[in-house]
Amino acid sequence: QVQLVESGGGLVQPGGSLRLSCAASGSIFGISFMGWYRQAPGKQRELVATIARGGSSTYADSVKGRFTISRDNPKNMVYLQMNSLKPEDTAVYFCYALRIGISYWGQGTQVTVSS
Repeated sequence: QVQLVESGGGLVQPGGSLRLSCAASGSIFGISFMGWYRQAPGKQRELVATIARGGSSTYADSVKGRFTISRDNPKNMVYLQMNSLKPEDTAVYFCYALRIGISYWGQGTQVTVSS
């Protein structure tokens, strides 16, 4: 089992920045991909960004150039730096980890972008 705990969400004005953190614990050996998904009210959960253990990353088109994912393997952490936030970025953000073909999810952290 892998446990994931997110932190760093909150309320921010349009154009502002937030940094999300996710700490992995438990059976962390063998985690390949980590990343972030989000789910807005009434919408399906969608990919935001993922990062492989070696550091290669992918982003949703909607966040390219504004969000940056990073990973600290020795600390078992993954981060999401979010800049130039827009109201449409408002959602619950979930941390994700893939380990030996099994997906694990955090409980989510709310991000609200509003003036």
